[in-house]
Amino acid sequence: MSETVITDKNFDSEVLGDKGVYLVDFWAPWCGPCQMLGPIVAEIAKEFDGKAKVGKLNVDDSPGTAGKYGVMSIPTVIIFKNGDVAETFVGVQPKEVISEKLKSLI
Repeated sequence: MSETVITDKNFDSEVLGDKGVYLVDFWAPWCGPCQMLGPIVAEIAKEFDGKAKVGKLNVDDSPGTAGKYGVMSIPTVIIFKNGDVAETFVGVQPKEVISEKLKSLI
């Protein structure tokens, strides 16, 4: 499974309206660390296919949602459970750190 493209327009229905665990990667194409985290997020999307959903939100295209959740630095990964923020990671994180947190929330 690949990551879903999340925008200001579909965030509420896609993420907040979803029961279960949803990881959202807040990123931008010009951000070097975001490019480093991208493959990690893609691996997590495959690893957790059917257990958790994974989406990517471009902060340049969807600044409203980024602002609503206080995203000041990118990359930021926010994990939602049943529509509520369960965990926030700022900066590039090892795959194991993100994966362990997802496992604990499923």
